[in-house]
Amino acid sequence: MKTRRDFLTQAPLGLLGAVVAGGALAQTGETTTPPPGSPGAFNTAPPVGPKLTTATFAEAEKLQQVTMTEAQRAMAVANWPTSMAGLLERRTGPRKVALEEGLAPATTWFPAMGRAHVGPAHDRFAPSKVAATPLPAKDEDIAFASVAQLGEWIRTRQLTSTRLTRIYLDRLKRFDPQLRCVITLCEEHALKQAAQADKEIAAGHYRGPLHGMPWGAKDLLNTAGIATTYGAEPFKDRVPKDDGAVTRKLNEAGAVLVAKLSLGALALNDIWFGGQTMNPWLPQEGSSGSSAGPASATAAGLVAFAIGSETQGSIISPCMRCGTTGLRPTYGRVPRTGAMTLCWTMDKLGPIARTVEDTLLVLNTIRGTDPGDSASVAAHLDYDAGASIKGLKVGYFPAWMKEAPATDLDRAALDQLRALGLVPTEVSLPDWPYDDLNLLLFAEAGAAFEELTLTGRADLLSEQTPDGWPNLFREARFLSAVDFVQADRLRRKVAQEMARVMGEVDLLLVPSLRDEMMVISNMTGQPSLTLRTGFVEVNQVRSDWAPDPKHPRPMLAKPHRVPYGVTLIGRLFEEGTLGRVGRALEAKVNVASERPPGF
Repeated sequence: MKTRRDFLTQAPLGLLGAVVAGGALAQTGETTTPPPGSPGAFNTAPPVGPKLTTATFAEAEKLQQVTMTEAQRAMAVANWPTSMAGLLERRTGPRKVALEEGLAPATTWFPAMGRAHVGPAHDRFAPSKVAATPLPAKDEDIAFASVAQLGEWIRTRQLTSTRLTRIYLDRLKRFDPQLRCVITLCEEHALKQAAQADKEIAAGHYRGPLHGMPWGAKDLLNTAGIATTYGAEPFKDRVPKDDGAVTRKLNEAGAVLVAKLSLGALALNDIWFGGQTMNPWLPQEGSSGSSAGPASATAAGLVAFAIGSETQGSIISPCMRCGTTGLRPTYGRVPRTGAMTLCWTMDKLGPIARTVEDTLLVLNTIRGTDPGDSASVAAHLDYDAGASIKGLKVGYFPAWMKEAPATDLDRAALDQLRALGLVPTEVSLPDWPYDDLNLLLFAEAGAAFEELTLTGRADLLSEQTPDGWPNLFREARFLSAVDFVQADRLRRKVAQEMARVMGEVDLLLVPSLRDEMMVISNMTGQPSLTLRTGFVEVNQVRSDWAPDPKHPRPMLAKPHRVPYGVTLIGRLFEEGTLGRVGRALEAKVNVASERPPGF
């Protein structure tokens, strides 16, 4: 093996003159062969890379917002080929190394930051008792029933999985042309799974509340032999060989996969290669993203529940838009093996349903560890629907509740929680530049899709806007590695502040789309529960994309009534508390059962 000094004995003298200032070797009398025991040294690698000038660094300084003197630039020009350029060999060759999909970085983010007893001390799962409600005569009334109610009808054999599956398959076929929420309909697969569920249940082998339950998967979750496309043109024909960990857990629970549901391409917003997924409550606008299809299909009664994902807002935002309930679990609670990676230290998989308790039923099935996800943890889940919530402290940020994006419904929710016996408690966070943490998101996303970007295949995506992934992936190549580390250090500092806040209260109530908390809570790994608490009127179509003066968002002919919800943020691994409080709030406001007109 060659050492970093070896090239000195082989490099042309002309090159040595360029990289060794003033012929230093000749002046000092040092021989070209170092004496035994000499250590290696930086800045002695074989020179590689393109020709540089001081102007190259002067221009690069503008991107990084640093300044060097002319002498420092000259030194960098002379030494970059031997000190830094070779560090790119993994990508530029000649000894290229392919980084296969699914290979995670060596560094793993653990939100608990070394704290020992984080989360509940024991497992307990005690959902509410399902009322003995007769099976409705109309298929649509069955379709909009809760997972808990559907499960009871299936358990008591008032309803077969096959009939329920056909109801949802028929609705998916009927309404998808309007909503564009389905990428792959899994009809044959679903009917086979449903028949198996019915056979097992008839034989007395009931697996639990999800047995025979039709569900939809955001199309970034691997399904063996069924296309998993990421909603993106370059992956339209991608068919995985194995199921993802969550798919496998749901299969083991006896659930029935009826559809792979849309996501904004590569998990951004609501536009995929089949068009834009629409909001059932306002079909003129998109459903928001990136869990666009799961939220739209669940809201329209096309599936019993769906699995979505969130890196930064991809469960919260579409659930707000479509009026569904979304549970974003604590980072590490649900294994992500076999799911598309956007950001290793932020991605989370979670349930989208029509009621709060349904999301807990699903979470209880998909939680746990998997060898393929080094961040997955075996944390306890403590949910007792009958436990009292009186006396729990609910934190809120006074300034946030007084200004947009908060509305009267956010303020009313705080009063409703007070009426339920919770204690509203003012909290605060430092006024820091939290958006700086997005450097981590952009860098990790750029790394996850490096090959797509460098080969130019990202150009195949239909959305090429300035705030679209193709442009952001390209721009991320110019982020500083030093600034990445500094942002990571800031992340720890923010997590310490969030731990302080959560030590003062049991949970937080926040305006769902408040930018600061969207960034903070996703970076620190806190769980969240978004649920409908009322309705507002809008007079303009809403969009996930940055405003474009050349293409203003369409105005509506008259104000339109649409769902609105709030978000509860919990302590790490305390989704059970969110479930108890969320369920009580859901019952208090009593708006969860209203359906989008026409569905």
